[in-house]
Amino acid sequence: MSRLLLVIAGPTAVGKSELAVAVAERCGGEIVGADAFQVYAGLDLLTAKPAAEMRARVPHHLLGTVPLTQAFDVGQYAAAGQRIIREIRARGRVPILCGGTGLYLRAMTHGLAELPPADAALRAELERRSLEDLHRELAVLDPPTAAAIDRHNPRRLIRALEVCLLTGRPFSSYRAQWAAPPEDVCGVLLTRAREELWERIAVRTEAMFAAGVVEEVRDAGEVGPTASQTLGLREIRALLVGEMDRPACMAAIAQATRQYAKRQATWFRREPWLQPNSLSGAVDREALANAVAALVAR
Repeated sequence: MSRLLLVIAGPTAVGKSELAVAVAERCGGEIVGADAFQVYAGLDLLTAKPAAEMRARVPHHLLGTVPLTQAFDVGQYAAAGQRIIREIRARGRVPILCGGTGLYLRAMTHGLAELPPADAALRAELERRSLEDLHRELAVLDPPTAAAIDRHNPRRLIRALEVCLLTGRPFSSYRAQWAAPPEDVCGVLLTRAREELWERIAVRTEAMFAAGVVEEVRDAGEVGPTASQTLGLREIRALLVGEMDRPACMAAIAQATRQYAKRQATWFRREPWLQPNSLSGAVDREALANAVAALVAR
């Protein structure tokens, strides 16, 4: 039985889902999601889950499996993902890890860094501070992490600063444990020219609103602390209470999505083992799908 894990990575809106389905059909694969928010049940439009038609063609896993109210972290994701990959291999199929959450991808290909457990007292203290204050201290203790982190995500800011304070080491220093290329893993990194990716983000944002994403958020019910970090949720909630009009909300979500894509690109530059493939211009999609599927045979 092959132990290979095939990875299809890239920034949001680049076209990962479509390629992953085409590759899975060619190599007998099943897709394991690697997206921190698509794992939640509900908010399908907001998190840009693969369309029902694609999910019907090929089995997908770790999409819509966690309640919105439940906290979920990379450790839980890695445990669930490893179990699913074992099950896929036992069926004689090929696991295809597809997504853009770099930390989740890294956990599945390299394992988890040996980080200290959370400290309740320290975390409570950090939670009382502003995001700006947290980021300012992180920039002093760990400039590389401060430069790359989502400064609007309190959960990640607090965890990075907590590790620095508990261990006396920069959070980024733990990445050394993940430096070696992974074994029994191959993969591709999908890219596009920036202007083209920005246009795809704008089109997807418009399509999301046309499909009813505002109503989806309104009807979502209670959302827990982890799922509340979903891109665009804060903006649509502001729209629903009249703090923002629809054009401003759409523009804010598109801007936040572009910023997220930039952070993803920064992360993936640290993954040189991924083979870059541009989807810009006159790309033969059939040939690309065949080439990626052929990686399994090698």
